[in-house]
Amino acid sequence: MIGLVCGRDSAAERDVVQNATRRWPAVRFRIEQSAVQGPYAVGEVIEALRKLDADPEVDVIVIARGGGSLEDLLPFSDEALLRAVAACRTPVVSAIGHEQDTPLLDYVADLRASTPTDAAKRIVPDVAEQFALVTQLRDRARRSVRGWLERELGWLDGIRSRPALADPVREIERQAEQVGVLAGRARQSVDASLTRAADDITHTRARLLALSPAATLRRGYAIVQHADAGVVRAAAEVAPDERLTVRFADDQLTVRPEVAVTADE
Repeated sequence: MIGLVCGRDSAAERDVVQNATRRWPAVRFRIEQSAVQGPYAVGEVIEALRKLDADPEVDVIVIARGGGSLEDLLPFSDEALLRAVAACRTPVVSAIGHEQDTPLLDYVADLRASTPTDAAKRIVPDVAEQFALVTQLRDRARRSVRGWLERELGWLDGIRSRPALADPVREIERQAEQVGVLAGRARQSVDASLTRAADDITHTRARLLALSPAATLRRGYAIVQHADAGVVRAAAEVAPDERLTVRFADDQLTVRPEVAVTADE
């Protein structure tokens, strides 16, 4: 909402309202009419300014007056009015006189407009321009989205054309072939290892058989053992009338020599 401080039935009021409504038909006004020249002008303008500043729905306040002599415009250079404008929480637009008129209010207000008509143009956007801007932004957004979609579709087509997606069964078959080859190599490696291990066992067994005491016994030798299974390595180890065991390849017998025989004998 626009707050407007102006003279009663003034041309400045008509200029602001008509131009603002032409630019934005939905615009709303709260108009506070007051004296804009003479001894009561400062007090009435300050009171109107206070009312508009206290209204939370007012977004901006326009102080408007048509052109006039220097004396007619003196209230808008009054210190009390300038301090009131500076203390306002709501933005204030000064639209006093014509381009060549520069009351002190122009330097205190948040925005200076050269005329009341210029104030309407500067605080209210042109609906046609806004529609054109919305159309331009919509077209830009549409082009951006279309470009993004085209890039994503191109990426998707590239992904779908890859062998793994274009012919997934062929990829599975290729992996199966590779698994088969690796499994064959593994079997060959294990078979070779088992064959080598079997050969090693055969050789080791043959060596053990060749070096075992049983093989020696089969060649005609015998082993003489004490009663505690200890091996007799010399005749001197045999005591008189000691019971000995003579072990052959397939059987054994027990003997008891009557007289111990020494090695020298």
